[in-house]
Amino acid sequence: MAEYLVALTGASGAIYGVRLVEELLKRGDDVELVISPSGFLILKEELGLDLSHKPAQGLKGLFAKRKGLRGRLSYSPSDDLLSSSASGSSLKKAMIICPCSMGTLARIATGNSGNLIERAADCFLKEKGTLILVPRETPLNQIHLENMLKLSRMGAVILPAMPAFYTKPEKIEDMVDFIVGKALDILGVKNSLYKRWKK
Repeated sequence: MAEYLVALTGASGAIYGVRLVEELLKRGDDVELVISPSGFLILKEELGLDLSHKPAQGLKGLFAKRKGLRGRLSYSPSDDLLSSSASGSSLKKAMIICPCSMGTLARIATGNSGNLIERAADCFLKEKGTLILVPRETPLNQIHLENMLKLSRMGAVILPAMPAFYTKPEKIEDMVDFIVGKALDILGVKNSLYKRWKK
């Protein structure tokens, strides 16, 4: 069992974050979930999930519908800078921002920590912990690329939401699982969410 911090921000691709949380909970891992204000908008727009009014209850209901989840899910508001995750002494195994907006990525790259997501990412960087950013943007401008390079040099893993097609996906879920499987690979979590390349 491990404890992970997962954050959803205002980039398209909320389904990636929801699916990642589901897989971690299936394994019996505990997940602290943080959603930015823009992240709530994307959840509603893309998945029809209006969780902004009572997020803790809404998330509990959302994941209660999914069978076989053994881990515990907790929710922390993005403005809760008193959360244990706002400290470098937090013992969480890794942090995954999925999806990660370019605004969030830029603020992390410059150390401009205005909320729990950015502060926690700052802590993972300074403590040399595992920080995975899943940006979903196209095309990329020079600022985006420079910020990603800067964070990569600091030790963050940049995992763009770029599904592969050698796996011959048949539905959207297959493409989502490819990215989630790659994130789990980086975490050292064995999974069979996508077909491995075999010659």
